[in-house]
Amino acid sequence: MAGHSKWSQIKRKKAVTDARRGQMFTKLIRELTVAARQGGGDPNFNPRLRLAVDVAKGANMPAENIERAIKRGTGELEGVSYEEVSYEGYGPGGVALFIEALTDNAKRTVADVRHILDKHGGNLGTNGSVAWQFERKGQIYVDASRYHEEAVFEAAIEAGAEDVAREEGEFVVTTDLASFQEVQEGMKAAGVEFTQAELSFLARNEVSVAGKDAEKLLKILDALEENDDVQKVHSNADIDDAALDESR
Repeated sequence: MAGHSKWSQIKRKKAVTDARRGQMFTKLIRELTVAARQGGGDPNFNPRLRLAVDVAKGANMPAENIERAIKRGTGELEGVSYEEVSYEGYGPGGVALFIEALTDNAKRTVADVRHILDKHGGNLGTNGSVAWQFERKGQIYVDASRYHEEAVFEAAIEAGAEDVAREEGEFVVTTDLASFQEVQEGMKAAGVEFTQAELSFLARNEVSVAGKDAEKLLKILDALEENDDVQKVHSNADIDDAALDESR
């Protein structure tokens, strides 16, 4: 997932601006609300909520915002009801796209997603058209400037991780779903702190994209990420470094 990982890193760097941070808070609040609604408001007994709280804290979201979002999910406070939807499609160069969203209006969201894809040379597919090209995995990110590779590798593998890779200033630890929480706890116990942990869809095989196709694909990814309803976008693209540099 070299190309997609680089795009993920660029996304996180862009999120430090005020506008991006406000948008990120909107997405995190939705995830907190839905997680609490589905599994209850106690993070100790709700793994999805525990992860959402950790991510929100890592993004410096105020504690009162986190608490309000959870209470909306449990019904203690009134709030909008969101549903989980996913969309599958293709980008330029035959790239597969799997898009996760939380929305209060599915008709609006699918129209927005279709418009973004059509505008930049992609198209919306049917359910199941690309999902088979991805695997659900956990990914944990560690600041490479803080730790030696051997220390991260040893802590992660002993905790049950599948793989550890270094990518542009970060160590990316990959786990299966069953071991995701256990690996996080094991790494913390070994003294290795991480900057972010998330569940993701990783491509089984990559498609190389360069030139005009890469430029169009990056416009699609950026536009989708800027949509408040879209939570995550996954692709099987190995995007040319030159195009990535232009997007920074």
